[in-house]
Amino acid sequence: MVTTTCDICKKKVEIPITGQSLHYYGNHSICEACKDSLELQIKATVRDKEPYTTDWYEKYINDSISKAIQKGKI
Repeated sequence: MVTTTCDICKKKVEIPITGQSLHYYGNHSICEACKDSLELQIKATVRDKEPYTTDWYEKYINDSISKAIQKGKI
């Protein structure tokens, strides 16, 4: 049986299904609950960002994930 650990909350995800129970952002594995929290956190910032670029968005997501990993939560 395959088990993967969420990089943010350190919860084990048994039988991970990419895009359903486990999501990958760069080199980070993130569980569904952390992904939902991350999306809620960045939603307001992304809506108000002008000019919006994909490079900025990718950097913002990676920075948010890095901060969350250091704190152990989002």
